[in-house]
Amino acid sequence: MIPAKTRSTKECIVRDISRKVKSLRIATARSIVRVSPNTTELIKQGQIPKGDPLQVARVAAVQSAKGTSQIIPYCHPIPVEFVGVDFELTYNTIVTTTTVKAVYKTGVEMEALTAAAVAALTLYDMLKMLDNDMEITGVTLLSKKGGKSDFKQHCDEPLQAAVIVLSDSVAAGQKTDSSGKLIVERLSSEGVTVVDYLVIADDLETIEKTLLLCCDEMKLDLVVTTGGTGLSKRDCAPEAMARVLERQIPGITETARAYGQERTPYAMLSRSVAGVRGKTLIVSLPGSPGGVSDSLDALLPPLLHSFHIISGGGHHEHKKL
Repeated sequence: MIPAKTRSTKECIVRDISRKVKSLRIATARSIVRVSPNTTELIKQGQIPKGDPLQVARVAAVQSAKGTSQIIPYCHPIPVEFVGVDFELTYNTIVTTTTVKAVYKTGVEMEALTAAAVAALTLYDMLKMLDNDMEITGVTLLSKKGGKSDFKQHCDEPLQAAVIVLSDSVAAGQKTDSSGKLIVERLSSEGVTVVDYLVIADDLETIEKTLLLCCDEMKLDLVVTTGGTGLSKRDCAPEAMARVLERQIPGITETARAYGQERTPYAMLSRSVAGVRGKTLIVSLPGSPGGVSDSLDALLPPLLHSFHIISGGGHHEHKKL
């Protein structure tokens, strides 16, 4: 046993999920209660003194799934949208399968597991007077989906990208760049190889020339710019991209703005644009580090799925549970 004076006194820290995006989360769990064959027969015949244990266990499972955060300390309150509870009676077992769904920022596996466990405990409570050898033999997570890892893209070859900082002051050496470096770091963490990092003036002709170089000559997979998306006279990134893009993808920047607007009322003022030229995806992001960080949180990793589509692949099908 560790002496009391050497034990850690660090406080428990609840995980911050405020920057995560919402997605459909689904989890399925199972619990098994081993009973005597006579007990299963009594259930089928409706002869349990306390009433129908399956219906009571179903209500208990639904209720516990919705209240998991009140039982498990690190679980966040989740707007549970569906709880399915199914029972299977075999010769000497009662198998409970629970499925929980929610559109939220964190998974629902604990809700599914809690529902399955509480269903088993409820069955135990209602049947214990009839079966002294009853046993809960296991609570298992069968599957979960909808988290960030489900949208992680795996490419045969690393994607090659360029990051372009559009700023008169940074190009003149009057300020240092942090937004562009943040993009480089985030892309690298997603397995994207950043082959070029450029700082240029916020000038229409210069931006257009640089974008054409990255797309037509370097033939990069991805070009991400930062800056030049505001309302000042020198902010001309959208106008430069309009000259270069062959097809716009409004949903990319709509998603980034919607995510940002939930965190700052100024996100709506961004004029960011995204689209493709040839097989190169171009995305313009705001110039502030906060705007860049919010945009990348909203777009990565699902944005990288676009390269599967651009190269001729189809959309991935996500099987429903």
